Amino acid sequence: MTIKDIKSVYFIGAGGIGMSAMARYFVSLGVVVAGYDKTPSALTRQLEKEGLLLHYEEDVEQIPHACRNRETTLVVFTPAIPETHRELVFFKENGFTTMKRAQVLGILTEASRGLCFAGTHGKTTTSAMCAHIMHQSHIDCNAFLGGISKNYATNHILSKQSEYVVIEADEFDRSFHWLRPWMTVITSTDSDHLDIYGTKEAYLDSFRHYTTLIRQGGALIIRRGLEMRHETAEGVRIFDYGLDEGDFHAANIRIDDGEITFDFISPTECVKNVSLGQPVPINIENGVAAMAMAQLCGCTAEELRYGMSTYKGVDRRFDFKLKTDKIVFLSDYAHHPKEIFHSAHSIRQLYRNRRITAIFQPHLYTRTRDFYKEFANALNQLDEVVLTEIYPAREMPIEGVTSKLIYDNLDDRVEKHLVCKDNVQEFVKEHDFEVLVVLGAGDLDNQVPEIEKILRQKYDIVGKNK
Repeated sequence: MTIKDIKSVYFIGAGGIGMSAMARYFVSLGVVVAGYDKTPSALTRQLEKEGLLLHYEEDVEQIPHACRNRETTLVVFTPAIPETHRELVFFKENGFTTMKRAQVLGILTEASRGLCFAGTHGKTTTSAMCAHIMHQSHIDCNAFLGGISKNYATNHILSKQSEYVVIEADEFDRSFHWLRPWMTVITSTDSDHLDIYGTKEAYLDSFRHYTTLIRQGGALIIRRGLEMRHETAEGVRIFDYGLDEGDFHAANIRIDDGEITFDFISPTECVKNVSLGQPVPINIENGVAAMAMAQLCGCTAEELRYGMSTYKGVDRRFDFKLKTDKIVFLSDYAHHPKEIFHSAHSIRQLYRNRRITAIFQPHLYTRTRDFYKEFANALNQLDEVVLTEIYPAREMPIEGVTSKLIYDNLDDRVEKHLVCKDNVQEFVKEHDFEVLVVLGAGDLDNQVPEIEKILRQKYDIVGKNK
């Protein structure tokens, strides 16, 4: 089956952030798009408004008639969907073409110039930055993002003339091995998904194999100091980047009164006075990687400067909800120890003299089991830590693995609490805060709008945040 053969696409797990971006792509092609997701959400409701036919029960009878022709229907599913899922079983038993989302992205990278962003953490922000820079430039791009861009209120950017497509390359289930990047950034290789890989060595080797997939004539842009080997085809250019050293780096960094400015140094030029539209310290290094990719694709110095200054961020990535003299409140998707560390460090840099509280919902039993000491070490940078129960996602509970593992390893100087997720809003009502951040990739973020309302009422905030 080729793209031109497809008359309908059925997504199993349509509400996932990566799946929804692809669903929007197929909607733009004018084909019928339908699917299943376990629970309705703000994203699935928006997808329905955009034309997707969705249902929320595992029920073959609810598959639309337009998606029952195996010659013209493509079925896309995520690795999180079990093989026993009744709808997936129906399609496979009846000879439909079924592909993982990453396989479809692989086809797209074969047919275009794929600009892929890989890494344990940092890839969503960095890819969104690059996509914004390029979309605002004379080059333009398509993009499949791992979060909702605040610039475009979507995770999919469409260009009918650009040959470039920005893609977040996911290492979970070795999905990024389906891709054929034209160029790729690798932001980090801190061990994760050990339930899939088994060992740190296997995880790192997966990234090594990924570098062999870069197409001849393309480029690898790798963060300095990563614990991995790379092995590229002949003709692939190799660059490194970092905060203050590397082929691409920042210089003359100025952080003052909530604003961040720096000079971008590359092998070909110095782009002076780059201003961060989302002024968060970790975004200096993310911005260096994004600008490196965009510059190699032909973006001018002025386009780099304009793109960075107008970048608004991604939902749930250092996402400020309130920013006043009384209270600062933000949400961050950080769910790996290194992500938590960088997030906490950036908050501390911004608010050195204010009390910082984090409400953290750990994500996955296996990740908590493997990294509870690292989680505690990252959270020790803060003044107060509230831990909820673990978000299980695709996993079953593991005996003895609870949030208390993290709780018990926090420093004595940190004020700490174990709070049931259902009681978080009551906790917020009963306690005072200076800076409050909700951390994690689970469903606690669903409570962020209500927490914001509570804080607005408590601190008498009316209208805009500032």
